[in-house]
Amino acid sequence: MPRIASRVSQLNGEGALAVYSRAKELERAGRSIIHLELGEPDFHPAAPVVDAVRAAVAAGRDRYVSTRGIPALREAIAEYLKRTRRLQATAEQVLVAPGCKMALSLAMMALIEPGDEVLYPDPGFPIYPSFTRGLGAAAVAFGLEERNGFQPDLDEIAAKITPRTTALIFNSPNNPTGTVFNAKAIRKIAELAEKHDLWILSDEIYARILFNGEYESIWSLPGMAERTIIIDGFSKSFAMTGWRLGYAVAPKHVVDAMDLLVLNTFTCAAEFTQVAAIEALLDTTDAVDAMVEEYRKRRDLFVAGLNDIPGFRCQPPGGAFYAWVNIEETGLAAEEVAKLLLEDAGVAGIAGAAFGAGGKNYLRFSLVSARNLLEEALERMLRVSSRWRAAVAR
Repeated sequence: MPRIASRVSQLNGEGALAVYSRAKELERAGRSIIHLELGEPDFHPAAPVVDAVRAAVAAGRDRYVSTRGIPALREAIAEYLKRTRRLQATAEQVLVAPGCKMALSLAMMALIEPGDEVLYPDPGFPIYPSFTRGLGAAAVAFGLEERNGFQPDLDEIAAKITPRTTALIFNSPNNPTGTVFNAKAIRKIAELAEKHDLWILSDEIYARILFNGEYESIWSLPGMAERTIIIDGFSKSFAMTGWRLGYAVAPKHVVDAMDLLVLNTFTCAAEFTQVAAIEALLDTTDAVDAMVEEYRKRRDLFVAGLNDIPGFRCQPPGGAFYAWVNIEETGLAAEEVAKLLLEDAGVAGIAGAAFGAGGKNYLRFSLVSARNLLEEALERMLRVSSRWRAAVAR
């Protein structure tokens, strides 16, 4: 039988989807499940966005378009980043793709060679090390530890840079911890990138979901626009997950390289979704701010409740929509706690090891259900906690 390419064996999946599949099985069997496993907003796009996509389809905006994205959207993205992040980027530095994963994959394919080393956060989005390995490069983790408030250890990063290191990937706010990298961390990473001539892949998909202060992109620091690729999109901030629309912002010669990869793969993102995305960026109904305020209320409610459950400890996230819970004091493995919560309490969360070795003693819950469901989830978890209370009391 013909073989499968060896690179496929270097890839891994996402733990959230496996938990979701089991949760749906339980639902089909008649069980009540509160879904806190997927990073998918329970909101939907604002009405003007839906109207725009409907009008675009009706107007025949369903043709092949520029491989880089329609000019109007690329210009709108550049203006949006200037307005919301004070970034100086031009339309020619923007490339549109069907989803953030695709934008990230294109950037990695354009920049990473077999044998390179790529630094990435642990815990972090599991696709970072997975696709790095798939490209024949070595994925080198740097830790985000609770004792540091889940901020990166800058000395550790510096010590792990070698002559083979090509790129450093991070996302802030971080998935799964919700940590917003502070100014010291951003500046030190920038210094290291310049010193060692590294590419920076800055995943900013959660940049608008921020609970305090203003977002600072590493792109805005002196000299960093020449070596930074921003990955962003519409799934989280605009609740457009199934629309599959993301983008990269990069130096023009990087966009040129990514564009050639587009030509050899998916040709272009759908025109009608791109037209509607322009309306999303305008956000004429202030839907993003309203959504973030609701996430803030959910965070406050849920984190307080989690900290009342014996054996649980949770720091309030600074951004994104996740609660990252230390369960070490339960005396049980995170996988066992996650299974108890799903099978016995009907609450779906993810064991933290799905996000790297640094997640061994953690669970991740998404704040993507209404507050009444979060309250019900807390009540269910508190009831089930009797299974480990004896261990906590010892």
